This record gives sequence, structure tokens and C-alpha cells, in this order.
Amino acid sequence: MEAYKREFIQFLEGAGVLKFGDFTAKSGRKIPYFINAGDIKTGDQIAKLGEFYAKAYLEKVGNRRTVLYGPAYKGISIAVSSSIALSKEGLDVPFFFNRKEAKDHGEGGVFVGYVPKAGEEVVIVEDVITAGTAIRESMAILSNLEDVKVAATFVMVDRKEKGQTEKSAMSEVADEFGFPVYSVVDVYDIIEYLEEDEKNAENVQRIKNYLAVNGAKA
Repeated sequence: MEAYKREFIQFLEGAGVLKFGDFTAKSGRKIPYFINAGDIKTGDQIAKLGEFYAKAYLEKVGNRRTVLYGPAYKGISIAVSSSIALSKEGLDVPFFFNRKEAKDHGEGGVFVGYVPKAGEEVVIVEDVITAGTAIRESMAILSNLEDVKVAATFVMVDRKEKGQTEKSAMSEVADEFGFPVYSVVDVYDIIEYLEEDEKNAENVQRIKNYLAVNGAKA
């Protein structure tokens, strides 16, 4: 495993973002592990997360200027921290996020921050994709912007689960909307990391059992 992947998984576990147990995903599936960006609570932690996203962005998108979109609520801090981290690398990108309910006074509208103009590209930053539900919700919200193209989506972890078909949710999103979905690590990286310590044997087996039923075939 590449060193940065191990570092990232250690970061997720140390920050309490990666947890093991019994959880229910947004898709309704019962899952044996959970990735929750909402558990990042300190300046150091959110700064570090932004650095990982910025590294992934520069690796996949390069120095191309886009607009970062962080879906409320967890995506907001990811968009802000990623934008700051990218600025430190010499790439100043704007960011914006949505309100859960449109504001009908003051400046009004559903968006906060920089509102992309026609012809500009947007990059969505999310925590995870399980069945693609959250991304489809984001695309519905972004459809309110005229002639704005989504260039890519970045997530922390590719869960390698089925979406609405036997293909992975990330593959389905890419096929449906025509943009790539990138992750820093995937669930098999997490399994490899956990297998380095035999005390994790039960969690490893539970994740493997889950993937045997819900894992993507492609």
C-alpha cells in the first residue's frame, strides 16, 4: 500500500471519522463501518483533511481552476479546507455550498459563497458515496445553475458497493452524469490496512461478508 494511503486511513481512524460497528447508511443499507466527516472537530483535523483533498485534486485535475462545491452539511467544511489547502499550493479556487432551505430575505437564494458563472466548471467534494443518492441530490441542486459543468467529484473513500445495478455506485454516477469520481482510498485499502493487525480480524471479516452481498461486480 502506498504510504499516503496508510497515512490517510490512520488519520481517519485517529480523528474518529472511520468507525466500526453497526450503522445505517443514507441508502438504507446496514453497514459494518462508517465514514463520517462530521466527526472532524478541530482546526488541525480539518486542515489535514483539506490537504489530502488538495493533493488528490492536483493529481487528477492539475492546476486547472474550477469552483469547489460542498453539499450541506458535511461537504461545507471539506470545500472550505480544500480551497485553503489549494491556495497554499498556488491555486486560488473559489468555493460555494447550498442551504438546506432557500433563503427568502437578504441576498436570498439557495447558494452561499461564489456562485459559478455560465461556462465555469464545478468540482463536488463529498465524504463518501454509498449508493449515489447524495450525488444525485447535488446534481439536482446544481441544475439550477445555467450552463455550469461538473468536472469531477472527490470523496474520501470508495466503498466499492453496488449502486442501483451490479456496478459500483461511483461507476454509475460517472456513467450517468459523464464526469469522473475519484477517492483518496477505497474499502480494500482499509481491509489491507486492518489486516496488518490481527486484533482487527473480526472487523475485517464483517466487512468482507458485507461486500460479498453488497460489493460491486464492476
